[in-house]
Amino acid sequence: MASYVFHKMHGLGNDFIIFDARQNALHLNADQVRQLADRKHGIGCDQLIIISASDKADIHMAIYNQDGGEVEACGNATRCVVALIREEKLSIATAAGILHGELHDQSVSVAMGQPKFAWQDIPLSDSMDTMDMPVSWEDLERPVAVNMGNPHAVFFVADQANIDLENLGPIIENDPLFPQRVNVNVASLKGDMIDLRVWERGAGLTQACGTGACATAVAAIAKKLCASPVTVNLPGGALTIAWQPGESVIMTGPFTHVFTGEVML
Repeated sequence: MASYVFHKMHGLGNDFIIFDARQNALHLNADQVRQLADRKHGIGCDQLIIISASDKADIHMAIYNQDGGEVEACGNATRCVVALIREEKLSIATAAGILHGELHDQSVSVAMGQPKFAWQDIPLSDSMDTMDMPVSWEDLERPVAVNMGNPHAVFFVADQANIDLENLGPIIENDPLFPQRVNVNVASLKGDMIDLRVWERGAGLTQACGTGACATAVAAIAKKLCASPVTVNLPGGALTIAWQPGESVIMTGPFTHVFTGEVML
């Protein structure tokens, strides 16, 4: 076993264990990720992040959910990594492609790439109109499907607080319609502001989801329900999302470094 330094950080309550493994390589299996992410028997986090060297960008970022599975993108984690590295501008290679972050005084902006709407790109198991999907689960119906590096289903409802997302989230996440599972977003519009809660695949209900905020804002703008930029209010706080069709989605929000520690692995 060896000792590894980690950083506990969060973006609006969406919290992470971050290992900077550029000098000291680290490879974890799913069991180790689950143990570290456990809030009673480990350090505790929504996602675990490993930073490593990259020949395509300034750094590489691998992202693992609480269940030990690797995922493609995480907007809140990207902001935290930019803040941790403390470079004014940083390119980050991920499984979803190369993201670009810019550090400000108290916030970070991240170019999250262009959203994808084709049913094959979500992906869905069947061809359908992703802007108005003819499907429903109890009170949730006709979602918009958006891929923001990972798959999202966005439901616009009168009051997101009244939706039993804790029960409906895992049902929708694991529906055969979504062969790679899906993140479930329930959103209520208030002018050019959106109130949002997200059930993340492999993590459950979280205080904030950066890609979910991006997907929801993009869906609202594409359906002409509001105009860019959009303030997205999540349980943990607010993100600002700007997007024009054909361009990258820009997410801006805060970051918090909680503590630095060491763990034997």
